[in-house]
Amino acid sequence: MQQLSVQLADAAATQNLGRQLALDWLALPQSRPILLLEGDLGAGKTSLVQGIALALEIDEPITSPTFALAQHYQGQAAALVHLDLYRLEQSASADELFCQEEEEAQALGALMAVEWPGRLSFKPEGAWALQLDLLDANDPEAGRVARLQR
Repeated sequence: MQQLSVQLADAAATQNLGRQLALDWLALPQSRPILLLEGDLGAGKTSLVQGIALALEIDEPITSPTFALAQHYQGQAAALVHLDLYRLEQSASADELFCQEEEEAQALGALMAVEWPGRLSFKPEGAWALQLDLLDANDPEAGRVARLQR
């Protein structure tokens, strides 16, 4: 398992990391991993997914699917399934939604990004896990650190 740690100065740097992750993902053979995004509210998870969308050439705005739970986007380079499990307090509900969306992502050949994967009762096999942490919890503009395991 490979680990990478990088300091990100701002939202643009976070988006650039997302763009690079998507390009790495697109370069992989058919069996592509799910991206698990961990971090407190405001840590930059959605900014990272916005960067992924840029690399996938998705034209529509990317927002956190906190209330919709899941968003599907079709880009020119690939599709994206974006889940946010924050509101699902029961792991059985999170597991069920995850499994449904994973099946859909596989059918679409889509990248799947999952915010708040700690709500699941399991860790998806072969997933990439990205932890985003603010450098200063009292100052979101101070930047963040990203730790990727793949």
